[in-house]
Amino acid sequence: MPVVNSKLDPVGASAHPDGAFCFEPPDPVPYDIAWEDQHRWQERLLADPTAPEAVWILQHRPCYTLGRGASLEHLHFDVARPPHPLHHIDRGGEVTHHLPGQIVVYPVLDLQRRTPDLHVHLRGLEQVLIDVLAELGLRGERQEGLTGLWLDGRKVGAIGIGCRRWITLHGLSLNVDCDLSGFNAITACGLEGREVGRLSDWIPGLTTDQVQPLIRDALADQFRLVWQGSPGS
Repeated sequence: MPVVNSKLDPVGASAHPDGAFCFEPPDPVPYDIAWEDQHRWQERLLADPTAPEAVWILQHRPCYTLGRGASLEHLHFDVARPPHPLHHIDRGGEVTHHLPGQIVVYPVLDLQRRTPDLHVHLRGLEQVLIDVLAELGLRGERQEGLTGLWLDGRKVGAIGIGCRRWITLHGLSLNVDCDLSGFNAITACGLEGREVGRLSDWIPGLTTDQVQPLIRDALADQFRLVWQGSPGS
């Protein structure tokens, strides 16, 4: 199981109604490991509706992921020989690229503790990104009919979720200072003619270490989370 961020102080008892564990692995994580961790926690919440929720904030080793029903036409490489591992997964949305320098957030949350509405959850994830960018002096923008976040017409934040009996999986990614060249091998999110950007294009020298605490705080505010201590093994 990923390491709990030791800088987070335990708050209250594990039965706190809004309690959640925040996992922040120090090194890039293989995609399949994070995927398995989310599913394990989802099963825990399905088995025990009073169990604490969990959020992973991490970076991945380079890979590509395809959502349910994603089109292979958006891959500009031989599927049998991808430039990085290719994962077919259980989220909505098309293809995206994960890699170091991009922060990925996986909230495994029980929407029945909030509003059991996937549209509301998606807008909440977008608001997390908007709030983080505002802290950096940037104005993130939604685009009508689309999911994600843009800066000056370039997509910097992608969102895709899964859900089972109102327990969520997957979440969002935010490009901070990553190498964007890997996006050339795909039509990111299936959006033709849409450029991908990273925050360091607007704030030179910006790093994930500076952005990650902002994401943690914005998540807590948006979803009314109280970070807990270690859950043990």
